[in-house]
Amino acid sequence: MSFGARARAGTGNREQGMGAVRWLAALSLAAVVGGCSVLGGPKESVTIYAPLVRVAADPGWPQADWQLSIGQPNASRMTDGLRIAVRPTPGEMQVYKNASWARRPSEQLQDALLQVLEDSGRIGAVVRQGSGIAADYRLELDLRRFEADYAGGAVPAATIEVNAKLVHAGDRAVVASRTFVRAVPASGTEVAVVAEAFGQALGAIASEIGGWTLGSGAAHEQAENAP
Repeated sequence: MSFGARARAGTGNREQGMGAVRWLAALSLAAVVGGCSVLGGPKESVTIYAPLVRVAADPGWPQADWQLSIGQPNASRMTDGLRIAVRPTPGEMQVYKNASWARRPSEQLQDALLQVLEDSGRIGAVVRQGSGIAADYRLELDLRRFEADYAGGAVPAATIEVNAKLVHAGDRAVVASRTFVRAVPASGTEVAVVAEAFGQALGAIASEIGGWTLGSGAAHEQAENAP
C-alpha cells in the first residue's frame, strides 16, 4: 500500500474516531449540565420592592422663577446596588436574601426629589440633568448611605444620608452645601416593612432637600439682585 493510500484509509478511520469523540463529549456535557441543575436545586424566587413615596410640599417654601436640573446622585457600588443593604452591626454590611429593589437607590432619590419639586408648584421648571433644557441652578447629590441599620436595636431603621450641593450654572459656584440624614425605624424585621420604612425616609429627606434647595436658591438670587 502506497503512502497516499495509507493516508486515505487513515483519514476515514480518523473521521469515524472524531465523530465518536464528539458524541461522547456532547453526552458528557449534557451530564455535567444536568448534574449542575440537580446540585443547584430549584431557583428561589426574588421579591422586588418598589417603596411608595409620599412627599408633601411645605406651603412656606419660597416661590422660585428660576429653573433647576437634578444630577444623577453619585454613590458607591455597595450603596447603589439593587440588593437591599442591611447593617446588623456597625462594622458589618450584608444584604437581604431573595429581595431586590425595583430601581437603584440613586434613581429612587432622584425620582423623589423631582416629584416633590414638581408637585410643589413653587419652581419655574425642574428637570433631570442631561435633558437638554437649560437650567439656572444644578443640584449635585452624593448618596452616602441607603441601608437598614440596626444600630444596636431590635429592629432596623431605614437610613438615608445625602450630601447636597446647589451650583449656580452661570459661574459654576457652589451656592450652598449641606448633609441630610433620615432614619425611620421599621415596624418589624420583615423585609416588606423595612421597604415601607424606606418609602417614608425617602419622602422625608426629599422634602427636606427640596425646601432647602428652594430657600438657598432664593437667598442667592436676592443677593445677586441686591443694589
